[in-house]
Amino acid sequence: MAAKTSGSPEKKSRQRRAKPGTTGEGDYYHIELRPTSEFITFRNVDVGDKGHLQRLAGKRASGSWDTAAWLVSKTDAHMEGETLVPDSQDARDLFSSLGSVPKHIKGDIFEAKDRPNVPEKKKPTEAQKKAWAENIKKAQQARWAGKK
Repeated sequence: MAAKTSGSPEKKSRQRRAKPGTTGEGDYYHIELRPTSEFITFRNVDVGDKGHLQRLAGKRASGSWDTAAWLVSKTDAHMEGETLVPDSQDARDLFSSLGSVPKHIKGDIFEAKDRPNVPEKKKPTEAQKKAWAENIKKAQQARWAGKK
């Protein structure tokens, strides 16, 4: 008969897996727009050329999808101090569409605001009215130039 050991079993010390982006050793910078607690599931969508920009889409409990974060390849941007600087045209376009400048949190993680949502009752905005008037003038000039 085998002898039984008394006492509690030894607990092994485990090293937990680091959360994505926290170590600074990954291939992407993470620009978080909304807290992950707002979503129940996630999906990555490659935007533009494969492996450069990725949109992390999150699905809410209501069923609607929204952008939770952007993943920017380290070949498309670099850090200068605490600032993320875009290197490619796609990254520059993404940064200009954000509602704020990405703020460094830790590792490869940044935080920014999404572009502002303009309510329907405030549309058309002054910029939209101006663009609309300019487009009408261009169309009228093109029409009259063709009749001469």
